[in-house]
Amino acid sequence: MRNRIKNHAKLGDNDNSENYTDYVYDNKPMVCDDDGIGLRVFHAVFQPVLYSLIFLLGVAGNGLMITILLRRWRRLRITEIYLLHLALSDLMLLLTLPFDIVENAAGWLFGEFLCRLMGLVQTLNLYCGSFLLACIGFDRYLAIVHAIPSMQSRRPRTVHLTCFSLWLLCLGLSIPNAAFLSVGGNDTNTPILFCSYHLHLIHAHNWVLTKRVLDHVCFFLPLAVMSYCYTAVAVTLCNSQKSNAKQRAIRLALLVTLVFFFCWLPYNITLLITTLGDLEVIKYENCTSYDLVQPVLDVTKSIGLSHCCLNPFLYAFVGVRFRNELIKLLCQMGCSWVCLPFMRAQGHSRPSTSDGGLTSSNILI
Repeated sequence: MRNRIKNHAKLGDNDNSENYTDYVYDNKPMVCDDDGIGLRVFHAVFQPVLYSLIFLLGVAGNGLMITILLRRWRRLRITEIYLLHLALSDLMLLLTLPFDIVENAAGWLFGEFLCRLMGLVQTLNLYCGSFLLACIGFDRYLAIVHAIPSMQSRRPRTVHLTCFSLWLLCLGLSIPNAAFLSVGGNDTNTPILFCSYHLHLIHAHNWVLTKRVLDHVCFFLPLAVMSYCYTAVAVTLCNSQKSNAKQRAIRLALLVTLVFFFCWLPYNITLLITTLGDLEVIKYENCTSYDLVQPVLDVTKSIGLSHCCLNPFLYAFVGVRFRNELIKLLCQMGCSWVCLPFMRAQGHSRPSTSDGGLTSSNILI
């Protein structure tokens, strides 16, 4: 879904003539044609390739993760419940990418209903995925830093209720997408249609600005929670008896936070610059600068979406228990050539201890 608004008349135009600027979010005095050959090639070639790669890797990783977790549905630990919801959120988000790929190559071909539905689903799962990452960090904080006092609150029923409430909250934040998204032309002589925020005109413009604020909140708030919780976890583990497992857990906590930070920070910075330009807080000196905004925004969003591919490896497959389950699943699927090297490696490694022990390799998993 393209983050664009169709602008029917420039500031100061009181007649019924239509003056258009492509990729315009509000009334700008500078008219730039940013739908040139370079941008069309990017949308038709490079972005579909990036999205296709993200889609294939993400569906494979999250699909395996969901399969492994559902195989022992009634024996899931607290963090694994969050992981299951996270994998479902990432998978649902990834399933919207084929629609974006087709739209970038040939325009929107799927009608009004799917335009609104895909916009809602994409925003819902972007928000929910970020908050679930914060919940996982907070759960690890309770389990390690406040192990005894948190035993009452860390129950499967409480976790399911938390996840259900989170889905409802994110759904409420995403519903306006269904109201403002609509299928329309790209304001040129070509008959290509796009799924864009141009329904209800000025109200759609206001929603785009509001949505950008929500995007920033849904990045910086989970990042703050993860940073605090994993810092407290690292400090607690450092103050306890040293072990290789605890050192690995500290490195994993740092890696989890940094990967989330570096995947989504470029997009949030570009989005902030775009918003400041749309509000004319900053001025574009020439059309070249203005024309670069949308491609940079698309590239940084692709980097952010790649986080969906990394989640299974960061949160699940690094754990010994998950690796063993994955090896079993691959062998049952007839992929012996894939799992044999892992089985040999497992034969030389120590098995993990109990699920709840701090000496296991599953401290953060």
